[in-house]
Order: sequence, then C-alpha cells, then structure tokens
Amino acid sequence: MSEGKGIERGKIEKIDKIREIASEIKKSSYTTVLTGAGISAESGIPTFRGKDGLWNKYRPEELATPQAFARDPKLVWEWYAWRMKLVFSKKPNPAHEILAKLEEMGLIKSIITQNVDDLHERAGSRNVIHLHGKLRDVICSSCSYKTEAEEILDKTIPPRCPECDSFLRPGVVWFGESLPPDELNKAFSEAERSDLILVIGTSAVVQPAASIPLITKRKGGKIVEINPDSTPLTSIADISIRGKAGEVLTAVFDEIKL
Repeated sequence: MSEGKGIERGKIEKIDKIREIASEIKKSSYTTVLTGAGISAESGIPTFRGKDGLWNKYRPEELATPQAFARDPKLVWEWYAWRMKLVFSKKPNPAHEILAKLEEMGLIKSIITQNVDDLHERAGSRNVIHLHGKLRDVICSSCSYKTEAEEILDKTIPPRCPECDSFLRPGVVWFGESLPPDELNKAFSEAERSDLILVIGTSAVVQPAASIPLITKRKGGKIVEINPDSTPLTSIADISIRGKAGEVLTAVFDEIKL
C-alpha cells in the first residue's frame, strides 16, 4: 500500500470513529465523562506527565506532599502561588465548551475530572466532580476554615488561618493523601449508572481514577477514549481515537448536530 493510500485510509477510519462516537452519545441514556490533564493542556496548562510536564521541572516529592509542606511551607506556597496565577489566567478551550453544550442538551449527565482547575465550570458545565480537589480552594491545615485563592495570593506567603493561626494550604489532594470520599463515591455512582463513559485526555495510570471506566464496562456499558496517545485503557475501550480533545469533540459535535 502506498503512503498516500495509508494516510487516506487513516482519515476515513477517523471519520468513521467520529460518526460512531456521535451515534453512541445520541443513543445513550446516561453518559458520564472522565477528564484528565490532556484536556487542560490544550488551554496552555502544562501536564504533569507529558514532555512539557511540570514534574519535569520540579520533583513532586519536594512540592506536592504533606511532608514537603511541613518541611518548607514557604517553598511549597511560592510554587503553588505561581501555579495558581498561571492556571487562573487560562481560558476554556473548545473541548471544555463542547462538553458544556452537550450537558446543556442533556446528552451528558456529569463530568468527573482529575484536574484541579475550574475550566469545566468556566465553560458552563454544572455537574462537575473534582477527584483531586480545586486549586481555587484554600483550606486550613488544622481547622475547618476555607477561603478562595484570590483572597490570599497577594498576601504574605505562607498565609495563616485567621481563625486558628495555622498555615493555610491549597485545597488539592497531595501525593500520599486520600481522595475526598464524597467526591469519589459520587464518581463511582455516576460510573455505575452510565451506559457510556467518555475518557478524555487522561493517561489512565493514576488510581483510583483509572478504574472508574472499568465500573461502567463491568455494568455492560461502553468506553470511548479520546487521547493523542495510546494508554492502558486503549485495549479495552469500545472506541479509541487518537487526537486532541478539542479537534475530536468539535468533529463529534458537528456530527451530532446533523
């Protein structure tokens, strides 16, 4: 087969998959979405594990653990303040916007995200489950005090709790910490209810998030994977398509509108 024919066949196969994904979404009675860092990377937020990942510049054990925070809260906060300002300056991309439109149309019921940004919400999505916390939340390391990141970013770092004087910390899940049980239970429940789960921009290696699509699969539902690269989930996905989330979802949405 010539190279030109191979490329052409690849394009046809991709179009067929896009049409198939659109069809599955339209006929599904309950669709849930699981998103990872790849979807936010298209808004300019570096991923942790990609070639431009933040973890290639900083060692996670130095910055994103309770031990690191106890050892040097100022260093941890300096990095998080920089990261917060970076993330808050970014805007939702077409993938976020299309998922919000699909939710508004009633075609997807919820979004489970591994991301700590709020790009889904800023795009208009309402039912978003944050497995790893939210970067906009700042919580006390000792008491139940909670505030928003914007309230402390321009103040002395590390910030202290106005109620108990303990250090405030980012409201995200650090390495070695458990996921928030309420959010995790919601995610499991949504996966069990779903007959279709879209897995978008995730490496499918971080547990327990990586096991969520398997819950839908065991219940007889289908998995659709949208990712630039193959992942451990690819071999068991019912449909797996290589590509950026924004490009693929735009094509899927156009097909749904036909």
